[in-house]
Amino acid sequence: MQKVLRVDMNAITAVCEPLPEKYSSLGNRGLVAKALVDEVNPACDPLGAENKLVFALGMLAGTGFPTGNRFSVGAKSPLTGGIKEANSGGNIGTLLARHGIQMIIVQGQPQDQGSHILHITADGTPKLIPAAGYAGLGTYALVEKLKALYGDKIAVACIGPAGERRYTNATIQITDHATGHPSRAMARGGIGAVMGSKGLKAIVVAFAPQKAGIDYADKEQFSQAMKAYLNVLSRNSITSRALSIFGTMVGMAVTGKTGALPVKNFSGQRCEILDDIGANRFHQNLNRRGGKAGLACQPGCPIKCSNIYNDKEGNYLTSGFEYETVALVGANCDIADLDVIARIERICDDFGLDTIELGATIGVCMEAGKLPWGDGEKALALVQEIVAGTEFGTIMAKGCQATGEYLGVRRIPTVKGQAMPGYDPRNSKGTGVGYATSPQGADHTVGTTSGAAGDFKKVGRVQISQKVQVAYAAVDNFMCHFAAFPLTSTHQYAVAHIAEAMAGRFGGEWNADKIWGIGLQTLMLEKQFNRATGFTAKDDRLPQFFYDEASPMTGAKFDITDEELAGVLPF
Repeated sequence: MQKVLRVDMNAITAVCEPLPEKYSSLGNRGLVAKALVDEVNPACDPLGAENKLVFALGMLAGTGFPTGNRFSVGAKSPLTGGIKEANSGGNIGTLLARHGIQMIIVQGQPQDQGSHILHITADGTPKLIPAAGYAGLGTYALVEKLKALYGDKIAVACIGPAGERRYTNATIQITDHATGHPSRAMARGGIGAVMGSKGLKAIVVAFAPQKAGIDYADKEQFSQAMKAYLNVLSRNSITSRALSIFGTMVGMAVTGKTGALPVKNFSGQRCEILDDIGANRFHQNLNRRGGKAGLACQPGCPIKCSNIYNDKEGNYLTSGFEYETVALVGANCDIADLDVIARIERICDDFGLDTIELGATIGVCMEAGKLPWGDGEKALALVQEIVAGTEFGTIMAKGCQATGEYLGVRRIPTVKGQAMPGYDPRNSKGTGVGYATSPQGADHTVGTTSGAAGDFKKVGRVQISQKVQVAYAAVDNFMCHFAAFPLTSTHQYAVAHIAEAMAGRFGGEWNADKIWGIGLQTLMLEKQFNRATGFTAKDDRLPQFFYDEASPMTGAKFDITDEELAGVLPF
C-alpha cells in the first residue's frame, strides 16, 4: 500500500495515510501539480501558512526501474509567484520507497517559529523533533551530525542557512548515494525558502529492513519491459558511455560550438574560455587529482553521470559537478577557472543556494560594473556577502531579477522572475520557446532543444517545443531526464518499453499516447494553477533584449512572435 505522510507544522504532528486514489495515476512533477491544484490557494503568500510543500516520488518508484526513485518537491514559488517543481537524484527517494511513502505534504507553520527535523524511523514511524541545536548549520555539518546520531544508513533532505533565512534562491539539498554528501540540489524557484518557512530544517529517513511491497498487475511483463529498456540504455552512446565519462559536462562541447552556451550575461558571443572549462579539462582534472567519474547519484542508476571533483592538493571539493553550474558561473561570467567554479558550488551546496540563479545574478553584477568580467576571486567575495548577510548580499539572495533591477541593469535574463539556465535562446530557439511558455518559468528541465539541427533558426521551433515540453513533463512523472534520453530522441521503440512497464505495474492498456498524455495532463494542471495566481499570456515572453540584439556569434535574434508563443500550450 502506497502512503502519503501529512506533516502539520502548526500542530506538530506527522501522520501516514493511504494514498488517495486520485493521486495514484501521477508521479513526481505531475503529482506535485495535482496536489497543489487540489490543496493550495493560488493567491496565498508563498512563505505563509497557506502554502504547502509537496514531496513526491515517481510512478515507478520502488520497482527497480532505472532512475525510478527520482525525488520531486513543489510549492507556490516565492521567486516566480507561480507553481514550481524541482527534482533531484540522491538516496532519499529509494529509502522512502522502501517505506511505501509516495508523498510527503508539509503544511502550516510552527506557532513558536521554532525549527524541527522530521525523522522517519526504520519501522516507518514519523516523528517531529525540535532542531534548535541545528539552527544555522550548513548542510555538510548538519548531515555529519545527523549521521552521528542516526547512523550512516540514512538519507537526508535539508536546508542550509539560506533556506532558514527565507532567501528566494534557496535550495533543498539531498544526500548523494555515492558520497553521502548533501551535494544533490533541488534547486530552482526558491523552494528551500518554503521549507524554511515551514520550520523544517531536515527530513531524515532511516533504512527500512523490510521493503514495502509493490502490487504489480503483471510482474513478469514489467520485468521484461524493464530489461528491454535497460538494453536500450546500454546501446545508446550517450547513456552508456559519454555521461559516465564526462558527466553532464559533455554538453559543453555542443553548446560551446553552436552558441547556445551563455557568455557574459547572455551576450550571444563566442565562448573564448571553452578549453579552460570544458569537458576535456574537467576530465583531466579528475584524473590528475584522484577524483572519480562514473558514479551513481541514486542507487541502481546504470548511467552513472555523477563524479567527485578534488582540488589541486587532491582534497575533496565537491561532487556532482555539473554542466549548468559551469555554464552559468563559468561561461556566463567569463570565469575560466574550474576550481573557482567548484569552490562556489561547494559554498552553494553547503549554504543552500541555486547555482543557476547565482551565476545569472553574478552575471548582472558584472554587467553593471560591480566587478570585472572573469574575476573569480571577486565573484567568490560576492558569494561570501550572501553568506554573511550583508546589505548587498541579501539583495543578491533574492535572485537575478531583483539584483538586476537594483543595479539598474537593462539586460536581465529571466522569465517569470527566474533566471535562465545554460542555453542562449537566440541560438537554441526551441529552448527559448520553452523558457517563455512553460508554467515553470525559465528552467532547463521543461524542454531543452539544444543540439537539435537548425536550433538557431525559427522554422519548426514552436512545434518542436510543444513536443519536447510534453515529453519532458511526462518523463518528470517517472524517471530522470538522462535515463529518458533514448525515450525522447534516439530510439523509436523506447516508449513502447515504457508503456509495457506501466501496463505490468498498473494494468490496463498502455501505449505512447497514454505516456505522453501524462505530460499533457501535468502541463494543464500547472497552467491551471498559474492562471489562478494571475499569470497571463503577457508573462509568456522572453526579455526584450533577446528580440532586439543579434547574437554576435550567429547573427540570430529570438524572432518567435507573441502570437506564435500563445499557440505553444493553448490550454
